[in-house]
Amino acid sequence: MTGSREHGPLPVLLLALTVSTGLVDAVSYLALGHVFVANMTGNVVFFGFAVGGADDVSWSAALLALGCFGAGAFVGGRHGVARRIHRGLLLALGCGTQCVLVAVTAALAAFADPARRGTQLAMIALLAVAMGLQNAVVRRLAVPDLTTTVLTLTVAGLFADRTPNEVRLRRVASLLAMLAGALAGGLLLRHGRLAAPLWAAAAVLAACAVTADRLRRRDAAERWG
Repeated sequence: MTGSREHGPLPVLLLALTVSTGLVDAVSYLALGHVFVANMTGNVVFFGFAVGGADDVSWSAALLALGCFGAGAFVGGRHGVARRIHRGLLLALGCGTQCVLVAVTAALAAFADPARRGTQLAMIALLAVAMGLQNAVVRRLAVPDLTTTVLTLTVAGLFADRTPNEVRLRRVASLLAMLAGALAGGLLLRHGRLAAPLWAAAAVLAACAVTADRLRRRDAAERWG
């Protein structure tokens, strides 16, 4: 799982981002009113449920997440296109920005009243922007089978395609990384405070930012830049 020469250490770093996605979505779904900040397919479905009159699903939260996710993706996409920079630097900048957004959200959870609807909507908005940014950056990195936020095509490819063992291992690792993040997020919510999974996600993002920046400075990094 160290990746090929073409992608260098990016696969491992993107697996870490997948873990952070599980942590963040655990908070949004379990504690912020059944909404996803990373999985927009779920929000489109939830919006349809809510408009149809389903209970315990908020159309406003789903719509807010969709809009803020789009805003984050727009910013991340335009930044990645406007400047031809090393992929390690692009990932470092993206993770650093995400880390700030997630840390601010964790501070809201820790010091504001998370039971207030306004606080919840602010947290949803910040996290959705962060995840939209992540998706845009990951698209620019273009590492196969590591989207870091959705697994539908990964699961389909795992069973439908005849692929080398390295590709199959990458897909399984992506599934396990998301599972690990979601499991950790659920446990932290159950036995800790609301902010705990968010601080953990911010720590993962910070580690990814620092690691990506250091690795891209090495001479060997040119081959995956």
